[in-house]
Parts: sequence; structure tokens; C-alpha cells
Amino acid sequence: MDFYNSLMQWYLQNKRDLPWRKTVDPYKIWLSEIMLQQTRVAQGTPYFLSFVSAFPTVFDLANADEEQVLKLWQGLGYYSRARNLHKTAQYVANELSGKFPNNYNDLLKLKGVGEYTAAAIASFSYNEAVPVVDGNVFRVLSRYFNIDTDIAVASAKKEFSALAFELMPKENPALFNQAIMEFGALQCVPKSPNCSVCIFNTSCAALQKKKVDQLPVKSKKLKVRNRFFNYLVVSDENENTIIQKRTAKGIWHNLYEFPLIETDAPEDFDFIAANVQEEFFENNTVISIEDCNDKSIIHKLSHQHLHIKFWKIKVDGTIENGVDAATLKTFPFPIVIFNFIEMN
Repeated sequence: MDFYNSLMQWYLQNKRDLPWRKTVDPYKIWLSEIMLQQTRVAQGTPYFLSFVSAFPTVFDLANADEEQVLKLWQGLGYYSRARNLHKTAQYVANELSGKFPNNYNDLLKLKGVGEYTAAAIASFSYNEAVPVVDGNVFRVLSRYFNIDTDIAVASAKKEFSALAFELMPKENPALFNQAIMEFGALQCVPKSPNCSVCIFNTSCAALQKKKVDQLPVKSKKLKVRNRFFNYLVVSDENENTIIQKRTAKGIWHNLYEFPLIETDAPEDFDFIAANVQEEFFENNTVISIEDCNDKSIIHKLSHQHLHIKFWKIKVDGTIENGVDAATLKTFPFPIVIFNFIEMN
């Protein structure tokens, strides 16, 4: 148990003071875990505090309007998490009388809850002896034991879970899970960890074999797709603009955006000028078109790079269903569009 004892000693001295560590309430732990998927702790913490303040219980979240949930989520990205969060809150509130399932297998049945999140809630809220295996845990165990299994393959999760389960004291799984994740987040970091001050520097197999920078092994990601978005920021004589809701499945589902021309390659002023009138404005004449950003803004998503240009379009008269500047800011937008609105 040397690994466990050393890890515990390190954790009690170094752990961060995080708000979701002060509770065993499954609602708050679930909320924090969904938010921290694909998100750094420093970025996720203010969002967690905002959500808990706006929706203190699962019933409050269930009864909220989806747009309010998306607006509060704005900037965290991976918006399907927010939509699943809302649906799951409604399911727990309405079908389960507000009580979260109290074991790993039943937690797995909730929408948006995968193996990692189910294990986190089960161990932190109910002290069930299930290991959490996230990127931090893969990294710590692969280095400490010199395991060169490709963590991108499906069978890796089983292998590392079995190892973590073996190391875990069954009477205190929550503490072990917190500690190993924290160790990966703070000490055994992905690039250039400071092994000279590490508690395991005499027992870590990867360090002895000079393989720290090669582990964990992870095969290459999917090819990134490039997309070219031209947003038409319309303004009429009342300074009102037009927005639309993205209802198609895919990125930014149910968020709002300006009218969009998506193209296969970057396009210039002449292209926009040639397409904008007939495609979008039957009842208004375009007076002027202005390129708001000479270079495209590149917004990187996990498997897509969006090359975004904003075009200011002045039209005569008034536009139907126009939105004024104050109302505009109340809608949930992708963060790249929200930032544009804030700066203009």
C-alpha cells in the first residue's frame, strides 16, 4: 500500500480548495462533473458557482427555461452537455422525485452520464468502491507502472480501471479517486512534470526508464475539418438586427447566431455583395457592406476549425422581427459571436 499512503500524504498537503469537494450532494457533484468534462477547473469553477446560485436544487434546474440554461453555460463550449444536463435534471426531478440513483449502474442510465461521471458520483456521494478513470488517472498509472497500452483504444479503460480498483482502499474510495486525479492535475502533468520533487521519484517506472514524456501512449486524433462561416450582421434604420436559432443537429444546437453564409473556402467582399441581397433581403435594399475583420477569426472545436468573418450589412427601412441591442445580449450565443457583440 505504499502507493496509496504516499498519495494520501501528498493529497492532504496539496489539494485545492474546490467548492464541490465540500459536499456529498449528488446534484452538486453531478453538476461539477458535467461541467469539468472538456473544461479546466479554473474555467469551470465560476460557472459551477453561477449554476448553484441560479439553480440551488435539481428541481430549480428542471423548471428553468432551456435558453436560460444555455445562456448561463455560454462560453463553456460543448453545448450538448448543457442540453443533456437540463434533460437529466427534468428526468431526476419528475421521474425520480428529485433523488439521484445511489449506485454506479443506475447512474450510468442517466442521459449525458458516462462511466467516468457515474463513477465520480457513486464514489463521492455514496462511497461506492468504483474507480474513476480520466486523463489524469491514465497518465499517473501509465507512468508509475510503465504501461504502454494505447489509451485511445476501448480496452484500455478496462485495464486501467482494474488496476485502479486494485490500488483503491475499498473503505475509502472517494478519497483515493480525488487524490489520484488531483495528483495528475497538479504534479504528474502532461508536459514537463517536475519529477525531481515528486513523491514517487524513486518508485516511478517511467522515470527510471526515462519514458515520462512518452507516456501515456495515445494514437492520433481524427482529422480536423475546416469550415468557413460568413456572418451577416444586419442593421436597419432603427439599429435593429436579425438573429436566428441553430436548430439543425451538430455544433451549437439551439444557440443563436446572425444569418450565415457557409462556404467551402474563404470568400471576399465581391462574393458577399453578389449573394447577400437576393438571398436574405427581399423587402430591404442593402445600402453598404463592411468587412469587420480582415482576417478570419479561427475558432477551434475538437474536430472542426471554424474560419469566421463578420460582415456589417446596412439596409434601408426597418427589418421584420428586428432585435435591438439590449435584447440581443439576452440570447444564448456561441462565445465567438457573443464576444463580437460585446466588442461592437
